[in-house]
Amino acid sequence: MSSEQTVVGGRATSSNNLLSRRDFLKLGGLGLAGVTTLGAPGCGGGGEGEGKVVFSSPEFPGIPMRSLIDKFNEQNKGKFQVAYREIALESQEYFDRLKTEFQAGGGETDVIVGNVPWTAEFAENGWIVDVSSRFPEDEQSKFVNGQIRSLTYQGKIWGVPWDTSAGLLFYRKDLLEQSGFSEPPQTWEELKEMAKKVVQDSGTTYGFVFQGSNNETGVCNGLEYIWTHGGEVLHGDEVIVDSPESVAGLATELSMISDGVTPRAVASYDLTESFTAFLSGDSVFCRNWPFMYGLAGDPEMSKIKPEQVGVAPLPVGEGQSQTASCLGGWNMLISASSETQDQAWEFIQFMTSEESQKVQALSAFSLPTLDTLYENREILEEVPVVALSKEALQNARPRPVSPYYSQMSRTMAEQFNKVLTGATSPEGAVETLQSELQQIIEEG
Repeated sequence: MSSEQTVVGGRATSSNNLLSRRDFLKLGGLGLAGVTTLGAPGCGGGGEGEGKVVFSSPEFPGIPMRSLIDKFNEQNKGKFQVAYREIALESQEYFDRLKTEFQAGGGETDVIVGNVPWTAEFAENGWIVDVSSRFPEDEQSKFVNGQIRSLTYQGKIWGVPWDTSAGLLFYRKDLLEQSGFSEPPQTWEELKEMAKKVVQDSGTTYGFVFQGSNNETGVCNGLEYIWTHGGEVLHGDEVIVDSPESVAGLATELSMISDGVTPRAVASYDLTESFTAFLSGDSVFCRNWPFMYGLAGDPEMSKIKPEQVGVAPLPVGEGQSQTASCLGGWNMLISASSETQDQAWEFIQFMTSEESQKVQALSAFSLPTLDTLYENREILEEVPVVALSKEALQNARPRPVSPYYSQMSRTMAEQFNKVLTGATSPEGAVETLQSELQQIIEEG
């Protein structure tokens, strides 16, 4: 499934605000690029005789979207009101629906929640508004840098960060300590060595699980292996994926299976399979999004407890010093067809404000996009994964920025997955990607 976790982070100290099993399973195994949304479409808000801003988004279980909108509408009685259109579609379907509406003239939506990789394509086609004059650099500097980078295209800024995430390494802190390890692995080779020893000592079924499926979350994992070995996919419009560093990255990903650290079935693992293996106590390590820390505090979802779980940045390849995580999250964008752009901007400022983001963090395990909230005492106490995610977010990178990313993603997903299934070699995968990604750009 093409996906990206929207409910991220976790609360270890109380089960009152934990995402319920029912709500989480509605997410259907989310990952980094989208979210499964099963809520019914609908509109809320908007008084008769008042101006109206239409706000469209997927459903984000746990985030009190409607109560925030109600609060905004109460504050703006007599001025204008926001009508909420909740789109009950999986991420790729949501993307396709937005694209169809844009191509038909924009539809009725004024404010859109857009996934981080979508900015360039929407901007290139003139579907969203350049907000550079409304959102100067001194204001941009208050937000997580990777999220700002995901909104920057051709030297302009096209929206405001609203929700963020990054790939993390989760590990069984208790099992590592029992095997004599006081720190998490710094390199992928160390991870394999530690995983083998802990499995031998503890009898745990797997050493390491991650998401290797043929979809967007598999793309995120593959990119992280490439980046942590010094590789890259794009430099501007130039495809540079065919490099020894990229080959080394995919070879390391494959070695997790060939060295017996990871089950072969990981080639079909999405978020559900990977977090289930880890939370059931069957895996020593797991690459996942911050949301998984919160699930460890829910006895319906987890056999292990939060105090048994450690969180660290992803390891790096041999000889590398800079970790890298794939950036996840969602941004708020203004439709170019909107006739209420000033009002739309006012609503976006409210939804991305410190007050609103604090509400989201405390109620939905959502990682804030404002840097100041990573120092907020209440958030740090109630949502400990916020502090644990800070370093990873500082090193989080957006997926390749291109107006053709949606096509590139499908190609990368296929090739990364073929490496894991043995259908192609790491060398063959990067050669194919070099050719096919360049062709996508040239044809575009």
